[in-house]
Amino acid sequence: MTKFRPLHDRVAVRRLEGEQKTAGGIIIPDTAKEKPMEGEVVAVGPGSRDEQGKLIPLEVKVGDRVLFGKWSGSEVKINGDDLVIMKENDILGILG
Repeated sequence: MTKFRPLHDRVAVRRLEGEQKTAGGIIIPDTAKEKPMEGEVVAVGPGSRDEQGKLIPLEVKVGDRVLFGKWSGSEVKINGDDLVIMKENDILGILG
């Protein structure tokens, strides 16, 4: 992946692939799949600033597995990688 660094409190996330089958074993075609709401953080910005200008670092770090809202962020393609760029507050939580 190209060197990419999000600005401020933004985070770049690579979606993790969802299940290909239902619990009953039925294979789900690509057109019917929902986009996964789970991903791996691949890049983070330095953080946001408070009213006094002090930098507040992000809680998430590269490599964290996270859950995020279904409609969170902006989808981009960087050197063939499909990523979602979102603000840290769009992340619901860290898995693991």
